[in-house]
Amino acid sequence: MLLQIAQSTQMAWKPLVEEGVKTEGISIKVLQTDEATKRAPTILLKFEAGASYPNHNHPGGEEAFVLEGEVRFGPTQLNTGDYLYTPPGGKHSVFSKTGCVILLIVPEEVEIL
Repeated sequence: MLLQIAQSTQMAWKPLVEEGVKTEGISIKVLQTDEATKRAPTILLKFEAGASYPNHNHPGGEEAFVLEGEVRFGPTQLNTGDYLYTPPGGKHSVFSKTGCVILLIVPEEVEIL
């Protein structure tokens, strides 16, 4: 097994683009890509102030750690240093009033509701 290193400070933020999904004000840095599925289960997301991601389901669950700022996962308010585990089948939207950076581990593709 080869080690994978992602030097996130050397990466540029790229706009998050998902067909048919409103992602204005959200940027991404891919930390790891699963070669078998060709998707990125480990990412950094940056939300500009007022940015949101629509209500969605997590078939494989999710882990989120807030590196900077504040964010709401559904009704749950998280701040810098907070961790959230969403179990498989968990549903929520995401919104940041003032902006944030989040480390996300999402084992399976989300389903927009």
